[in-house]
Amino acid sequence: MPDGHRRSFAECPSHRIAVLGSFGLTSDGASVPLSVDARRVVAYLAVHRRPQPRTGLAADLWPGVPAEAAARLLAEAVEAIDVPGLLVGDPSDAAAPLALADEVEVDLSDAMLLVRAFSGGGRLDERPATDLLSQDILPAWTSPWIAVERERFRQLRLASLEEVSGKLSAAGLHADAVDVAEIAVAAAPSRESARRALIEALLAKGDVVEAVAQYDAFQELLRTSVGPVSAGLEGLFAPAGGFPMRPAVGGYRPVPSRSAVVLPGLRAARPATLGGPRRLVAGGSVPGR
Repeated sequence: MPDGHRRSFAECPSHRIAVLGSFGLTSDGASVPLSVDARRVVAYLAVHRRPQPRTGLAADLWPGVPAEAAARLLAEAVEAIDVPGLLVGDPSDAAAPLALADEVEVDLSDAMLLVRAFSGGGRLDERPATDLLSQDILPAWTSPWIAVERERFRQLRLASLEEVSGKLSAAGLHADAVDVAEIAVAAAPSRESARRALIEALLAKGDVVEAVAQYDAFQELLRTSVGPVSAGLEGLFAPAGGFPMRPAVGGYRPVPSRSAVVLPGLRAARPATLGGPRRLVAGGSVPGR
């Protein structure tokens, strides 16, 4: 590795690494190309910000490869990372751990700050930026080392999106609450808590028809994937003749009695006679039609 790697960061350009959605390394805003193995090393260090022992790093990046060969591959990859100020660690010392410089920015680190911020109490007065919570860690990469970290972050970001949706509903920002919940549902269609957040947001907005449609869609998804099963979302709707139940969010406004929601899991049907009352029936068709 060139001596430039040992210069102080004050003499080096600013670096930013992206691992959400796809990999990228920029230096002062300009893209920096890396070899395949060099990208793997940088991505690993971006996901694991603490200093990494080289033996464990080599074993994770080249599983099944003999230790000596893996160590050699790691040394070659590190040598190829000719980006001053990006890494800390003596390249000539095979026992010295490797890490990114503290000043290097990583989108995953920024996303984790959002996760921690959203998990606290308090209200939201406006929709926060949630773009960093809409992507998984390197979804196209199949390396075993990344699977655990990807799933861990996935669970955290989805829970945060659900939390944000609830807080937006509590603030009366119903359209934003629906939009954020839809991001979570799109990422994990079979996740009950995400679907619950969306249905609650729709009910808070007053969109009973779409709330029932979302319930039906989730029930159908479960039926075709795991068989008949209760989704546990029935409590969001009142018994026959009542209003939809108050969602578990503050600031909810009652839904006008404009649709005869009798039971959950029902689809809207055309009245049997012209001018007759609108009703909801089980299944996807109207008897006799």
